[in-house]
Amino acid sequence: MKYKLDKHSDKPSYMQLYSAIKNDIIDGIFRLGDKLPSKRTMADNIGASVITVEHAYSMLDEEGYIEARQRSGYYVIYNEKETYRSEIKHILNVQKKGLEKAPEDFPFAKYAGTMRKIISQYGTKILSRSPNDGVPELQQAIANYLVKVRGIEALPQQIIIGAGAEYLYSLIVQMLGRDLRYALENPSYDKIRQVYEANGASCDSLDMGENGILSSELERTRASILHVTPFNSFPSGITATATKRAEYIRWVVRRNGLIVEDDYDSEFTLSRKVEDTLYLMAPEGYVIYVNSFAKTIAPSIRIAYMIIPKPLLSLYNERIGFYSCAVPVYEQLVLAEFINSGDFERRINKVRRQMRRAHAKGKK
Repeated sequence: MKYKLDKHSDKPSYMQLYSAIKNDIIDGIFRLGDKLPSKRTMADNIGASVITVEHAYSMLDEEGYIEARQRSGYYVIYNEKETYRSEIKHILNVQKKGLEKAPEDFPFAKYAGTMRKIISQYGTKILSRSPNDGVPELQQAIANYLVKVRGIEALPQQIIIGAGAEYLYSLIVQMLGRDLRYALENPSYDKIRQVYEANGASCDSLDMGENGILSSELERTRASILHVTPFNSFPSGITATATKRAEYIRWVVRRNGLIVEDDYDSEFTLSRKVEDTLYLMAPEGYVIYVNSFAKTIAPSIRIAYMIIPKPLLSLYNERIGFYSCAVPVYEQLVLAEFINSGDFERRINKVRRQMRRAHAKGKK
């Protein structure tokens, strides 16, 4: 297999190779059980270093597309037709006990400096009322961050700011309708069900296997809306493998339904690369993406956001666009500046390095 790397691209060579191989695996060019070229052979073929290939292979291994077999090489383990329990090795399923982020790790001095800067820069404007969907500065900052770090391309007007994820769950029910059936992971965060049912929705609980929701459960439910936390689902700690995430997408397309992707805590992965989101993997219009800053910054930061797919924007504006944003303008502007300055991304990267070191020590 011949791959060409663009030396003028802003994307690192190992990421280009990772993306190319991953796409070939998903497209069936590399099939289940196929052996990839050795690291040295691949390096010679693409005119890159062995280290570049090693980085790409390691990321594919961590995400469940391939696995390394001792003294044998790398083999494809992605299985589009997987239905029940899989033995795929997946580092992200590791429980992160003892690796929680401590408040003292947060760069409070920098955040306090950002707060002072916003007061000085905006003055009494911070006392104004927020636009219903959130201030444009924060919408743009999140859009820029997502495309840079997660590869998610979303227009600022698709990004809805809310006072916590639970508030956004309620908006989703009011937008999509109470007459639909919603399927949830079992076990899952209790408040998800509580919010949906408080808004009049009916819910099914789908049992989890070691790689995500069991295929038999997906077939059993009559739901058309699937609420999942693909990364580090609470309280099980389960992370859906690449195969399982692809199965979720096939399920929602067959049902002509919708996935609510709750990406809580995904930034704090032990992998070198944050997991690909369902929003990024699925055809446009099938996934509402939800995330919050309660874990990445602090629980007191009651700011969350969701990405409304373009095909649903008119429905959103018609049914719930009148709601006022309950997050103060000041807090939104501070967060926007914290993201734009790079301090937020540096915070995430620092904690991820600390977690990998702690995990490595724990394995010794």
